Amino acid sequence: MLLESEPDFTVVAEAGALEEIERLVEDSRPDVLLLDLHMRGGASLDLIAPLADRTSVLVLTMQDDPGYARTAMRAGARGYVLKEAEDAELVHAVRIVAGGGTYLDPALGGRLLASGDDGPDALTVREREVLGLIALGHTNTEMAKQLYLSLRTIETHRANIHRKLGTDSRAELVRHAFEQGLVKP
Repeated sequence: MLLESEPDFTVVAEAGALEEIERLVEDSRPDVLLLDLHMRGGASLDLIAPLADRTSVLVLTMQDDPGYARTAMRAGARGYVLKEAEDAELVHAVRIVAGGGTYLDPALGGRLLASGDDGPDALTVREREVLGLIALGHTNTEMAKQLYLSLRTIETHRANIHRKLGTDSRAELVRHAFEQGLVKP
């Protein structure tokens, strides 16, 4: 309703589930796709890269974690706005993205810069420790024993590391750990 009330905006389609989005983008060819990160049917982050060459993706989410913003922007999103934003801020973000620019929620942008754009600065001290142990070849069980943590906690740290660094494999984590000097060859 907010976007429809703008005289120069037209909402061409709405999707309630993830599986509808690709078809609607293909059929409607929107200038901007306003994408919620948590939709029925799966992880919206995975759709950003395949859609980014067909439309400008603007993420609208409750996720105020800089890691999510970093991952979305690296995947090809042109903007990232929090759902708690004022109406005027959302409209402004849509205008910027529609005009070919990039928009990042100002408060989140500051935290993203403070945490570093890449590398171990984006990780907590414990996550860097886990990443170093992964690079040395330790299993989750071995790390849990060595760090006096539960296996589930190690798995959570590992998932957070993958998400923050935008990696999918152990090999990518090992390479990253060596590049950042967390372990020596």
